[in-house]
Amino acid sequence: MRAAVSRNTGFALVAYAFLVTMVGTTLPTPLYPLFEQRYSFGELMVTVIFAVYAFGVIAGLLVFGNLSDEIGRKPVLMVGLGFSAASALLFIFAGSLAPIFAGRVISGFSAGVFTGTATAMLVDLAPGGNRRLGSLVAVVVNLGGLGVGTLLAGALADHFGSPLRLPFIVDLVLLGPAVVGLLVTPETVERTAFRLRLQRLSVPPEVRSVFVRGATAGFGSFAVAGVFSSVAPVFLGQILGRTSHALAGAIVFTLFSASIVGQLVVSRLSDRRALVSGCVLLAGGVGLLALALGIESLAALIASASVVGLGQGLVIGAGLAAINQRAPVAQRGEVASSFFVVMYVGLSLPVIGVGVAAHAFSLRGAGIAFSAAVAALVLTVLASLSRSD
Repeated sequence: MRAAVSRNTGFALVAYAFLVTMVGTTLPTPLYPLFEQRYSFGELMVTVIFAVYAFGVIAGLLVFGNLSDEIGRKPVLMVGLGFSAASALLFIFAGSLAPIFAGRVISGFSAGVFTGTATAMLVDLAPGGNRRLGSLVAVVVNLGGLGVGTLLAGALADHFGSPLRLPFIVDLVLLGPAVVGLLVTPETVERTAFRLRLQRLSVPPEVRSVFVRGATAGFGSFAVAGVFSSVAPVFLGQILGRTSHALAGAIVFTLFSASIVGQLVVSRLSDRRALVSGCVLLAGGVGLLALALGIESLAALIASASVVGLGQGLVIGAGLAAINQRAPVAQRGEVASSFFVVMYVGLSLPVIGVGVAAHAFSLRGAGIAFSAAVAALVLTVLASLSRSD
């Protein structure tokens, strides 16, 4: 189908497709307690199911990261929508853990495809050539979609039947207009020969110190986001006695919404000040998380989500800005990809560690130990910043 809409309309349609794809990636978050009950597993398996998503994202980033520059944005994004639909179908028809694992990996593929390619296309189509607007919308729909997915699934699970299937059926319905919209959107890249190759990863010497500080803080922020997105719903039910799936979704939505605010604030601060502020907020946020676990406080848990989210937005925004400013233009994509690979490793491995500790000891003890470890990590970054020029 040939493009039938203007570039401005195409910009809105790509933003919608990006939003819906990211919504699909977080639909399982408030449903993990239900999966636990249905398949009789514990916190360790919850964290593993969550973590395989991050490995899917990394694979998607590496395999599809630069493909759209050669064959066009639209074909790559259509593949991403296909992955998103396939993931939803696997959840709808799941009768065991195997399709759930497969669905999470494929969902990660969809996020990996869209994170880079949809951002690039939004920048290409930005009204009036306003690249900053394109980047801003990409951040908002990316993080906003992650938050909306948890809210949507939680609300549907609380108020309608078939809570483990209905959210994914709704997701398929939302994907339909995204496919049609993408088909009629103008292509922004002239197609060349098809060459599938892995995205290179590199960190040049001139940007290494900035990369290490930003990536370390970002690793910690993604680790906390991973814990909130995997075991927080279980914590609500087991320790606080709050079984509302909508509440679980709202807490994760709060974190991602605060992260959007943090990203918006970054442009008003210097990179150094934003990174320092973000580290301070992350340390305070995980302190609140430990407090919430220790005294069984819902208010402290919600406050922790807000503070951690704001800190995450600041450190990710500041880290990327500093890296893009200092990295050689020819290697900027490789360095940014390296940064995001570190982030998604942070989203996966520490969460599994929490699951192992919770299985061996207790969820409360594992969460408090995790909070202390993240606080130590970001305080190390702060100490490094205080020693640098």
